[in-house]
Amino acid sequence: MNHTEHCQSCGMTIDSGVYCAYCVDANGELQPFEERFERMVQWLLGREPALARADAEARTRDYMRRMPAWSAHPALQQV
Repeated sequence: MNHTEHCQSCGMTIDSGVYCAYCVDANGELQPFEERFERMVQWLLGREPALARADAEARTRDYMRRMPAWSAHPALQQV
């Protein structure tokens, strides 16, 4: 039986480890928040081209707050 995990940064299904290949740099380290945030916003805009940038950013922040890798990040703390 193949046990699958989820990337703690983006939630993508992975076979093992903590992060998926999309969330790490060439050294296998988690990408900086700003880079991962922008990539996730761009992914959402690609899926929903009519979505306003501000809405994509808000939805991405909400999603990232639920991810273990980012839940405590200062940029995601609600005011």
